[in-house]
Amino acid sequence: MAGHSKWAGIKHKKAIVDAQRGKTFSKINRELTVAARMGGRDPAANPRLRLAIGKAREANMPKDTIEKAVQRGTGDLPGVSYEEIVMEAYGQGGVAILIEGLTDNKNRTSAELRSILHKHGGNPAGAGSVSWLFQKRGLITLSDLSAGEDRLLELALEAGAEDFKVDGAQALITTPPGALEAVKQAFESQRIPFDTAELAMVPSTSVRVEDPAAAKGLLGLLELLEEHDDVQAVHANFDIPDALLGEAAGG
Repeated sequence: MAGHSKWAGIKHKKAIVDAQRGKTFSKINRELTVAARMGGRDPAANPRLRLAIGKAREANMPKDTIEKAVQRGTGDLPGVSYEEIVMEAYGQGGVAILIEGLTDNKNRTSAELRSILHKHGGNPAGAGSVSWLFQKRGLITLSDLSAGEDRLLELALEAGAEDFKVDGAQALITTPPGALEAVKQAFESQRIPFDTAELAMVPSTSVRVEDPAAAKGLLGLLELLEEHDDVQAVHANFDIPDALLGEAAGG
């Protein structure tokens, strides 16, 4: 997991900038609609919707926009019907890539993602080729460690976290999917700020990428995939040294 927490932070900052251009709003809108369609309009009874609303608020999405997206999901307002799509691939250095999206045309989206992969050093993989390497987990990153590592560890574990690691100046907390909200609330109740909190597909093994050209190419490919309008999340099992990660990401 080395490098992943820093990469999550880089993506998080970029998402806030993207929100100003409307791209992040579009992706969150889709997630709100699908979450409401699948689990109902009540966030208290729908963890997926609760997470989506949290992301919407973090991106400063207007309340009215959130409500309309939910109403499209419940059928109270007309709207496009989105389907979930998952594509598996390999990137530079044999890194496994799992792409999750929401689309109104699976054939079009699949063709466009395959084109991105072929043009930028990736290779599409068959269903099941890489998905077995990933497990859904809650991930929380913290840069404010002023409360002390022992106290943060205690709070996280008492709330249901399964792992707590400090990598440099940042803590990475892993939870079972159902415990993510409880761990978030544990930190919020103590006014401890966190950088990111999300459900993600966490790899069980990682591939070390130390060649600068390969690292830059891989991160460029991942960014292009994430920028596609129909893509909601991209997961990969790379292990890139922090210094090289920051350089390759332009940080």
